Amino acid sequence: MSIQNQNLVGLGLRREMLDEFCEAVPEQINFFEVAPENWMTMGGMFGRQFRELTEKHTFYCHGLSLSIGSPAPLDTQFVQNVKHFLDLHNIDIYSEHLSYCSGTGHMYDLMPIPFTEEAVKHVASRIKQVEDITERPFILENVSYYAAPGSEMSELEFVNAVLNEADCKLLLDVNNIYVNSVNHGYDAKTFLKNMPTERIAYLHVAGHYVEDVDLIVDTHGADVIQPVWQLLKDCYEIHGIHPTLLERDFNIPSTETLLKELDQIHTIQQLTAEQKRSA
Repeated sequence: MSIQNQNLVGLGLRREMLDEFCEAVPEQINFFEVAPENWMTMGGMFGRQFRELTEKHTFYCHGLSLSIGSPAPLDTQFVQNVKHFLDLHNIDIYSEHLSYCSGTGHMYDLMPIPFTEEAVKHVASRIKQVEDITERPFILENVSYYAAPGSEMSELEFVNAVLNEADCKLLLDVNNIYVNSVNHGYDAKTFLKNMPTERIAYLHVAGHYVEDVDLIVDTHGADVIQPVWQLLKDCYEIHGIHPTLLERDFNIPSTETLLKELDQIHTIQQLTAEQKRSA
């Protein structure tokens, strides 16, 4: 895995964007991200349009259903299918959530893994299995969560322990840090500072829904708010500039509106780079 240019800004690709982006991709979009599960079996016109885009533009994959923390055996056939998809479209970047979404069946939601030493070793061993099959480095995302049953360590300790045990890269989700800091009462910037710079592959930023003063739901269905923009700026200052993806999964506005948020990311990257050069 090699990301040469760090000053990159990406957008999650949705099916309804295909017609527009097959005509032209705005210059603000340096890469696209897709969930392989949503595209692996797609054929017909959508499949042809997708292939047209992957042949011309850089794509990252961010999975939804690997269920890396599940107690059930790893679905190796699913991982083989993901590898075939990555190979077919020449995609090097594959990330997933530090969570699980299956047991005796698929739960269609991302559930928190207990923050325990046993879970650390379990997840790390499964990550190595996935890397052996995909023949690519595995990138793990810190997730939002709403309960922490059976925990023996903090979220910060757990995330770092898994990264170290698995010796894998990190997809650092800035919005998830903010969401968890409100929901679980910790300082977001302190958490951010304690993430391992050398393991960061790329970043996510997104909007969310405020349910109450102490409850935020990570929806990816709204504009990014100012405290999250500030945390992204803090992230660049602390860890350096990394490729950054805007997630928007529903309530999707026009491309013109999305580009304003992409421009905001570009601006923060440029200002940070200028500040570092003049320091």
